[in-house]
Amino acid sequence: MLCWRVNYPLLVGGRVDKQMGMNWLLYLVLINGLTFFLYWHDKRSSQMHGARRVPEATLLGLGFLGGTPAALVAQRLLRHKTRKTSFQLKFWAITFVQLALLALQPDPVGQILYRAFA
Repeated sequence: MLCWRVNYPLLVGGRVDKQMGMNWLLYLVLINGLTFFLYWHDKRSSQMHGARRVPEATLLGLGFLGGTPAALVAQRLLRHKTRKTSFQLKFWAITFVQLALLALQPDPVGQILYRAFA
């Protein structure tokens, strides 16, 4: 997943806490579900004249908070926000920062989640 953790919330006393791992996984599922839904809603709203749109800052903020995978899938599947250059620049900047932060982690999130289920 393209998200990072601050102050290693899954590490408790030098080990992974299973409940916190499950909470982290639940958070990622929820944030990605919400992100995909709001991309879908914004796409639908863009096709209806006068419908209230989802602000770009909201879509980008959800990506920043961990919804980047769903945002990428939604952009491709729904063909939404793919041609707007200013949005794409911001989206990919967030993605690359998340990837860089993930790469700098001593124990990647995937390994921590794996250990949480072991």
